[in-house]
Amino acid sequence: MKLAAIISGGKDSIYAAYLASKENDIEYLISIVSDGFFSEPNSHIVRQQAAMMGIPLLEKHSKDDEFGALEEILGAIRDEVDGIVFGSVASNNKKMEIDALCKRLGLLPIAPLWHLDAKDYMTDMINSGFNVLFVSATYPLTKDWLGRKLDAESINELVKLNKKHGINVAGEGGEYDTFVLDCPLFIRKIDVQWAESNWDGKKGVYDIKKIELASKN
Repeated sequence: MKLAAIISGGKDSIYAAYLASKENDIEYLISIVSDGFFSEPNSHIVRQQAAMMGIPLLEKHSKDDEFGALEEILGAIRDEVDGIVFGSVASNNKKMEIDALCKRLGLLPIAPLWHLDAKDYMTDMINSGFNVLFVSATYPLTKDWLGRKLDAESINELVKLNKKHGINVAGEGGEYDTFVLDCPLFIRKIDVQWAESNWDGKKGVYDIKKIELASKN
């Protein structure tokens, strides 16, 4: 099938696109820049991610109606794709909205991560060659998580925080956001040259200011 993939820059959206790409063709990437479901910190670097994948990026800014913006983009390409890929893991509201939108447009909604065990799929993602940073954190996560690498140790700590504080291990409750620096879909990798950690005592953001694109060799 020919698909479009919604990407935010973070782990779930790009990993979902990667999984879907194994048996399908990703024709377009879609970025909705907003303060809602689809955006994460450092969304301004999503263009570089798309360039590393060699896939056309359809980008739209929306303050109040991000699903309307998504429908506008999909309406323009509905004759070129069969479905849309997105990275929902446990967010019923997001999945229901996209499912309904796809039904109206005659497209197939594809959510490869839906209801997967967070520890298992994130471990598989790392083992597949994903290099991911934490770019936002909210209590009980601390400032030390900003700019930290997603790896086996951090996943185990998230599981412990889930047991102690009830956080969502995948971050779908707003506990954290991530940014993908490298993955099998990228022809080159992203190196962070300069970033600032901004922390207010309870939450914070890792603001990437400067990057370089580097060879994987």
